[in-house]
Amino acid sequence: MIIVTRPDATEEQIDHIAARIRSWGLKAEVSRGEMRVVIGVIGPEDKIREKPLGAFPGVESVTPVLKPYKLVAYEFRGRHSHVQIGNVVVGAREFVVMAGPCSVESESQITTIAKEVSKAGARVLRGGAFKPRTSPYSFQGLGKLGLQFLAEARRATGMPVITEVMDTKDLDLVCEYADCLQVGARNMQNFSLLREVGRTKLPVMLKRGMAATIKDLLMSAEYILNEGNFNVLLCERGIRTFETMTRNTLDLNAVPVLKAETHLPVVVDPTHGIGLREFIPSMALAAVAAGADSIMVEVHNAPEQAKSDGEQALLPNDFEDLVGRVRSVAAAIGREM
Repeated sequence: MIIVTRPDATEEQIDHIAARIRSWGLKAEVSRGEMRVVIGVIGPEDKIREKPLGAFPGVESVTPVLKPYKLVAYEFRGRHSHVQIGNVVVGAREFVVMAGPCSVESESQITTIAKEVSKAGARVLRGGAFKPRTSPYSFQGLGKLGLQFLAEARRATGMPVITEVMDTKDLDLVCEYADCLQVGARNMQNFSLLREVGRTKLPVMLKRGMAATIKDLLMSAEYILNEGNFNVLLCERGIRTFETMTRNTLDLNAVPVLKAETHLPVVVDPTHGIGLREFIPSMALAAVAAGADSIMVEVHNAPEQAKSDGEQALLPNDFEDLVGRVRSVAAAIGREM
């Protein structure tokens, strides 16, 4: 249920509403806009329906949220949320580019790439210290050492770091070094992990599963928000279809649908979405035009030597060219970089 207060509602009235809701054993999530305050009431629907929510002084309207995802629904806030990663804000007017290698391989490798993508216009550094691989014999990441190398690259460039957490046992360690936690496609419905990242104070980027519907993605995000962490980004990274010419099928339909369904910012990963280096720029530009708030692109300075996904990593010069074109498309749709 969504309570919208009157423009002249006082702080005392708002505090009273929230306190009374909590006294009933329900959750009250308060979101402040420029003119009005929205209070989301979370709990069993039959219990909420029996409460006289419209009787409080200062209440303008009470509206039920009929969707199964309550906290992520656009109606919950009535505006798009902004998520801050370090000193970078995602979801505002500025379009944000995230970039870096698939895997952290050495201190010199990640620092060199970080400096190159930062110079080209990237605002957030990506890099995997723990790698979920299809084969158990493939490179699995450097673990804690990789996280330390990411921290060194952050010190060298000033860019905040996003990296994947795969297991609840590694969460505290990753939180020591990361500015944003990534929950990968294979873990999108790892509900134990979702609950745990929801209890942290770090922002979380949740990637869509390879065979997940948009509703599945939103319901998984609901787990995180339900634990109190509202700093969540949703990432479209391609789904599996019958098509075999590309690694996945990048579902750009999801971008405008998500922007309408949820207040959470939307990121697109064209690298995994198509998996072919020569076509990544086209899909990145399409993502900007579709209304995404950010893109995440893999970049490697020696892709033929990469320990994972070198065939889909852009070279630094190609990335720099892409950022210039992204800036032009963003400006054409009223965004800035």
